[in-house]
Amino acid sequence: MSTKFLPVTKEEMEARGIWQPDFVYVCGDAYVDHPSFGAAIITRLLESRGYSVGIIAQPDWRKKESIAIFGEPRLGFLVSAGNMDSMVNHYTVARKHRKQDAYSPGGEMGLRPDRAVTVYSNLIRQTYKHTPIILGGIEASLRRLAHYDYWSDSMKRSVLMDSGADLISYGMGERSILKIAEALDQGFPVSSITFIPGTVYKTKTIPKEGVILPSYEKLNEDRKAYADSFRIQYENTDAFSGKVLIESYGNRGFAVQNPPSKPLNQKEMDEIYDLPYTRTYHPMYEKRGKIPAIEEIKFSITSNRGCFGGCNFCALAFHQGRIVQTRSHHSMIEEAKAYVKEKDFKGYIHDVGGPTADFRHPACKKQETKGVCTNKQCLFPKPCKNLVADHKDYLELLRKLREVPGVKKVFIRSGIRFDYVYADSSSEFLDELAKYHVSGQLRVAPEHVSDEVLYYMGKPEHYIYQQFLKKFEKANEKSGKKQYVVPYLMSSHPGCTLREAVKLAEYVRDMGFIPEQVQDFYPTPSTMSTCMYYTGIDPRTGKKVYVPKTTKEKSMQRALLQYKNPENYELVKEALLLAGRKDLIGFDKKCLIRPRSMANKEQNRKKPLAKKKKSIRNVHKRKG
Repeated sequence: MSTKFLPVTKEEMEARGIWQPDFVYVCGDAYVDHPSFGAAIITRLLESRGYSVGIIAQPDWRKKESIAIFGEPRLGFLVSAGNMDSMVNHYTVARKHRKQDAYSPGGEMGLRPDRAVTVYSNLIRQTYKHTPIILGGIEASLRRLAHYDYWSDSMKRSVLMDSGADLISYGMGERSILKIAEALDQGFPVSSITFIPGTVYKTKTIPKEGVILPSYEKLNEDRKAYADSFRIQYENTDAFSGKVLIESYGNRGFAVQNPPSKPLNQKEMDEIYDLPYTRTYHPMYEKRGKIPAIEEIKFSITSNRGCFGGCNFCALAFHQGRIVQTRSHHSMIEEAKAYVKEKDFKGYIHDVGGPTADFRHPACKKQETKGVCTNKQCLFPKPCKNLVADHKDYLELLRKLREVPGVKKVFIRSGIRFDYVYADSSSEFLDELAKYHVSGQLRVAPEHVSDEVLYYMGKPEHYIYQQFLKKFEKANEKSGKKQYVVPYLMSSHPGCTLREAVKLAEYVRDMGFIPEQVQDFYPTPSTMSTCMYYTGIDPRTGKKVYVPKTTKEKSMQRALLQYKNPENYELVKEALLLAGRKDLIGFDKKCLIRPRSMANKEQNRKKPLAKKKKSIRNVHKRKG
């Protein structure tokens, strides 16, 4: 592991004998030199190819001089909002300000602007009129074409059109950023760099070849046009079959999306993760507090990227793609050995995974040479007949990691795909998962129990989840352990009426505990579910879909999942009455809530007891 960070000041740059950096990387996150952070990967990769890079992390966007620390770079500015979309980072689904930013020192909120890539890019353009600006990271990637913006409840243009930038490097940008750097270094004007996969550029003249999407003006007038446009975009997210997409902005010109970059092979993946990262945050943050996001991932190992799970509320298909790419066992074992030498390593590897931990190869052999199917999914609604459901490689990897001297325990926390585990004819993986890699609770994501809602989510039927639970129970019996599955559940997803929400609440009741992880559906940019939310249309079929949109109904659906909370009583009662489920208000054990008068009496009985307990504690305090 390296002990040397990239320069964050002009003095540090000049100490390396460099008077003008090739690139300046401007980022909305604090500077963390760890491969779980996209900024670290791109900057280290450029450094490995001989380019000099200066880092400006979380500049003050109200001051022009904050982005002029290194002066004008020789080749260009690289701009990213960070590991999260800045609006998701700042706001809850209720559009309320979050209190903490895990990617800032001490968790301090407010160190980046809303719509960070646009603000940073415009700030740079005010000072450097002609310097190339390339946008990257998840915010730019998922806003690369016209998109629905939940926070303004409107259609937004491609960030390329509003930011003053020249190019977007979308998706996993290793291939595209090196080709962009090479072109700029060879003297190509940035306006002529229109040929690189994994990029979006703007032009005044329409390209000769490509699929013409509905214009931005049309998208503003007709929501069905956006559903149609999104379907076309979704069908062109594959590097092997994707076509050039062209979107008109009237007299502003066109945004043109080239097909995605090809997936990395295993040797290339190893090279990326074996670069000399320090694997921690820059020491300049010590006085301001640590970077909270580093804690969970510091001793975790990235095994893969890409996901063929196909959940409609997830943006992975748009960003990382559906073809799974993996690192070699050797690369990951060497990383584990390096962890053992760290003084604060306690013997626990927190995770070995990626978007889905147990995906260690493409879904089928065809994907390696021909890409993914454009019109069907690998696991939904049923596993494809060509799916290779096999955990042998992942099992072998976990066994090797367990044997590394100094490693006490290897956990899997990034989540497994339960329907993929169920599709595996062997129980070997689940047996070893229960025996070695779970700490009391296994977190999985069934999301809902209504098959109709699951259909709109792109998730398997509830029956599959129930069968998985039985398999996991048998695995626990073999291991002699008592461990539990903790489900992630979601309220207010498109297709979920109050009746379906009540059905989910009944399932929570029958589980016997209220799950900690309850997520109200969050319409983030460029997901299938967000398109449904905005248009009321399922872009896969063109048919209408019910969407719970009002703040009141979303509050009721969420309250149903936490029906035991006294603060939710009125919302739960109203929801039950509207759903025609008055039978769930009463004294039967199947009821969710009791009549209000009885509930009030119970609360009144409990209050004196609570005071009494408090006074007893105070007595003990005084005696102590």
